[in-house]
Amino acid sequence: MNVRNCRKCGKIFNYIVGPALCASCRDEAEKVYQEVKKFVQEHRGVSIPEVADACNVEPQQIRQWIREERLEFSEDSMIGIGCELCGATIRTGRYCEACKAKTAQGLRNAISRPAPAPVQKKPVNPKDNPKMRFL
Repeated sequence: MNVRNCRKCGKIFNYIVGPALCASCRDEAEKVYQEVKKFVQEHRGVSIPEVADACNVEPQQIRQWIREERLEFSEDSMIGIGCELCGATIRTGRYCEACKAKTAQGLRNAISRPAPAPVQKKPVNPKDNPKMRFL
């Protein structure tokens, strides 16, 4: 059993997976997320600081939700976050499409496929001829 302390309230809980938050703090964080999501849907084009002030949330938490692809900037928005590899402006996630493709290609190349085994021909023995023989 994996027991940890909650990062937010310090309460001991049975940790399974995900952020180190107890069930009550995780539920509270989900309620805050739903509030932020609703605010963003109603007020398109708002910036991260505006959302943080209106919903009483840390800007870092909003950026984390964007990196996790739970929130996304609208297509007409002039703001965004930077790709972690090249710094290009993206709407959601951690990497731009070009960096995702380059990383995926690098992983595909890193896992080399085994070369087919060369076919070895057996030496031909005249006694092993599969043809039928008559005496």
